[in-house]
Amino acid sequence: MPPIDLNNPIEKYPRLQQKLVPALERLGIHTIKDLLYHLPFRYDNFSEMTEIENLAPDKTYTVHGQVVSSHLVYMRFKQMTIFEAVIQDDTGTIRAQWYNQPFLARAIKEGVTANFSGKVKLGKKGLFLSNPTHEITGSASGFVKEDTIHTGRLVPVYPETSGLSSRWLRFLIYPLLDHVKTIKDTIPADIRNRLGLMGITSALLGVHFPETLEEAAAAKRRIAFDEVFMLHLLNLSAKQKLKKQTAPIVPFNEILVKQFVSSLPFTLTGAQRASSWEIIRDMGKSSPMNRLLQGDVGSGKTVVAAIAILNAASTKLQTAFLAPTEILAHQHFTTLSKLLAGHNLTIGLLTASSAKFCYCAQSAASDISKKSIASLIKDGEADIVLGTHALLQKTIVFKKLGLIVVDEQHRFGVEQRAQLAKKHAPHTTDRQHGFEVPHFLSMTATPIPRTLALTVYGDLDISILNEMPPGRKPVITKIIPSRERASAYAFIKKEIEKGRQAFVICPRIESSTKETAGKPLSQRQLLLAEVKAVKAEYEKLSKEIFPGIPVAMLHGKMKAKEKEETMKLFAKNETKVLVSTSVIEVGVDIPNATIMMIEGAERFGLAQLHQFRGRVGRREHQSYCFLFPESLFTEDNKRLRAMTETQDGFVLAQKDLAIRGPGDFSGLRQSGFPDLIMESLGDTELIKNSRDEAQKILEQDPDLARHPLLRQELAVFTKEIHLE
Repeated sequence: MPPIDLNNPIEKYPRLQQKLVPALERLGIHTIKDLLYHLPFRYDNFSEMTEIENLAPDKTYTVHGQVVSSHLVYMRFKQMTIFEAVIQDDTGTIRAQWYNQPFLARAIKEGVTANFSGKVKLGKKGLFLSNPTHEITGSASGFVKEDTIHTGRLVPVYPETSGLSSRWLRFLIYPLLDHVKTIKDTIPADIRNRLGLMGITSALLGVHFPETLEEAAAAKRRIAFDEVFMLHLLNLSAKQKLKKQTAPIVPFNEILVKQFVSSLPFTLTGAQRASSWEIIRDMGKSSPMNRLLQGDVGSGKTVVAAIAILNAASTKLQTAFLAPTEILAHQHFTTLSKLLAGHNLTIGLLTASSAKFCYCAQSAASDISKKSIASLIKDGEADIVLGTHALLQKTIVFKKLGLIVVDEQHRFGVEQRAQLAKKHAPHTTDRQHGFEVPHFLSMTATPIPRTLALTVYGDLDISILNEMPPGRKPVITKIIPSRERASAYAFIKKEIEKGRQAFVICPRIESSTKETAGKPLSQRQLLLAEVKAVKAEYEKLSKEIFPGIPVAMLHGKMKAKEKEETMKLFAKNETKVLVSTSVIEVGVDIPNATIMMIEGAERFGLAQLHQFRGRVGRREHQSYCFLFPESLFTEDNKRLRAMTETQDGFVLAQKDLAIRGPGDFSGLRQSGFPDLIMESLGDTELIKNSRDEAQKILEQDPDLARHPLLRQELAVFTKEIHLE
């Protein structure tokens, strides 16, 4: 094959049938290099050749022999075909059968020699190979194939999609390996030698067609190192560049902050005090704060944010507070309006469907037009502005934006956050107040193990709230098998009669199901399926289980005003049971709700289950979380049992990481990280080594001027990845 430019679009790959391009793109393969980096997720060990006389039932073998006969049978009454071939070697014969693969009759003809790898079964006519993988190695015309890629070795199995099997992918990838020597190794030799990493050429050869599983593991680890190393370089260089920018210096208004803290109806925890001081200290510098406030559900992140906001407002700086959903934006608007009541501040709210304005000194909020709120923001008359993506509109410009607070920050991309940071009017001509970017505080209620936090949020400094406010009662958590449903419903009814309320979460709809034969569902199909699930549960609970009790539902197809009205009625205790999708996962605070009932609990990860549980137990009432599983397999049991054993979100996060792996941890699968980074986040040594090496290089060569290959690769990596 002539030389290939690996950066070319995949449709320019010479061996490729153009009809396969859409399937490859579904796998994220857009260039020829992407195909080369489409890595196996496991290997079938077909390396040991076995003579036919030594075969035994219920084991997997590879045999090499000649096809002595073959025939195709159409079974019309079963609407299926069976293709059968008889294979012979020096020790005997065995039948091989394939179901619904009639096209094989054109390839596996009498006289050909081939490898056959598969499971041996015992049938009425004796032993036979069931649906074996085959690979032609010779024919009656004299054709002989020496290299095998589908049999007779460790055979790579790749992530597949409809219309593109691992066999096809092996056929496409194997010839590409002749071109890996053209790839320049971006990792400096001294790092490779220090850490014992193989070269990139050996790694790519070894990961696709290894001689041993040990070679495959070492190759994959080398490629994983590259990905994680680049992520650390990206984060650490971003952190380095940010320190060179200027932000408004916000002096610590000690008297004001102490007055605010003493006015609270509760005592701050030690973790809240420590985190508040870290934030205040950062904002007192001329370089921008870039901090993540990480706290368990109910640990009091909003109060810490309020202290930062109040301190910023005392120097006439505005705050933009970005929330991922309208429900959460409204919730923060209400909470901050109450927390800052009595202070001479104004708070605005802007979402896709509404705009509000509140004078904190009067504690009175009113609806206003979006045009009016935009004008108040621009004139600096809105001290604090809460909102959703609506704050990112071109028409929204702040007079003096000094602080950005983003809740559940992994739901917003870096570009969106950067876009918001540029929304302050330029003050560079005013030497006294000139600054480039506001301070940035992001918050997450998802406890993240330190290894993940250092990698995923490596550009941020981290403050941790690991204490719960005093007086909170642990939420009693129970797994409810089907035989105990009736008694659980009776208990919930009694709680409602006491004046309490209940959340009911419907099962998460998987992106592919048995019904769709493994084909991924579109976002629209997922939404419709979730709506259907909510409506069905609503009908069952309102008519059969809790007749006469006000039940409401909340789902993604409802208009924003409908959602707001539904939550308002639930907050007023006019609705007793709220049936919802996972939209209430974060932020919703209904103090009177004491029951969290989760259907299909095993479909959720521990982090998400813990988020749900955090919606109850927020006040003095004893609260309960009932996990209703659809099935109880061993792995499901592990996760659900963990929920009953601890209330500590950080402990659960570590267990979630161990049980499910980092790929599905806390929604990071949607983060834009390559799969290999996801798999590697559990490898503490790899994370530490790659971070240390990235740090060393940037200390010695901040602009990577002496490492042009790394600089070029980092530019490509930065374009490809979006950190959400």
